[in-house]
Amino acid sequence: MDFLLDPNLWIAFGMLTALEIVLGIDNIIFISILVGRLPAELRDKARTLGLGFAMMSRLLLLFSLSWVMGLTADLFSVMGMGFSGRDLVLLFGGLFLLYKASHEIFVEVEAREMDTPPPADTAAQKAAGAKLFWATIGQIAVVDIVFSLDSVITAVGMVDRLGVMVAAVLASVGVMLVAAKPIGEFVDSHPSVKVLALAFLVMVGMALTAEAFDQHVPKGYIYAAMAFSLGVEALNIRARAKRMALAATSAREVKP
Repeated sequence: MDFLLDPNLWIAFGMLTALEIVLGIDNIIFISILVGRLPAELRDKARTLGLGFAMMSRLLLLFSLSWVMGLTADLFSVMGMGFSGRDLVLLFGGLFLLYKASHEIFVEVEAREMDTPPPADTAAQKAAGAKLFWATIGQIAVVDIVFSLDSVITAVGMVDRLGVMVAAVLASVGVMLVAAKPIGEFVDSHPSVKVLALAFLVMVGMALTAEAFDQHVPKGYIYAAMAFSLGVEALNIRARAKRMALAATSAREVKP
C-alpha cells in the first residue's frame, strides 16, 4: 500500500481524471441529445445505461491494452497512406457522428415534430417507446466505442499504471453521471443551445474523420470555439430573460 503515498501517482490520477472528463464532454452531449428524444420516464434509464456502457467499454479496452495498441499498426495502405484498425474505427465513427448530428440539426430546425416520441399511454405507444429506447442505446453504444478508443489511447500515452487508469475512468464516469442529467435538461430546454451542441458534435465528427487520415486537429481548438459560442449564447439567454421580465412588468403596470 506504500504506492498510495506516492505524490506522483496522485498527480497522474488527477491529470488523467481531468483529461477523461474533458474528453467525455462530447460523449455527454451526444447522450443528452439522443436521450432528449425519449419519453420522460425512459430518459434517466437511457442516460445511466449509456454512461454505464461508456465505462464498461473503457475498462474493457484498458484490460486489452496489448490489443488496443496493436490497432495502431497499419493494416493496409491506399495511395501510399496507411490505415490501421484505429484509423478505421475513427473514420466510421466520425462519419456516423457527422450523419447523426446533421440529421438531428435538420430535425431540430426543420421538422421537430417528426421525431417527437408519443406519450406512453397505450400498448402500441409503449412498444414504440421501447423500440426507440433500444435504438437510442444502440447508437450511444456505437459512439461510446469510438470515444472510448480515443480516450484509452490518450490515457496510455500519459500513465503507465493500469490501476491509475482504471481509477481515473471510474472517477470520470462518476462525475459524468452526476453532470449528465442537469446538462441534458439544460440543453433540451434551450433549443438554441441544443443546435450549438449539435454543431459541436459536427466539429468533433470532422476531427475524428481527419484523424483517420493522420490529420490531427487539437481538440483544444474545438473546445475553445465551443466555449466562446456558449458564452455568447449565455449572454443571449440572459438578455432574453430580462426582456421577458421587463415585458411582464410593463404588462402588469398598464393593466387596468
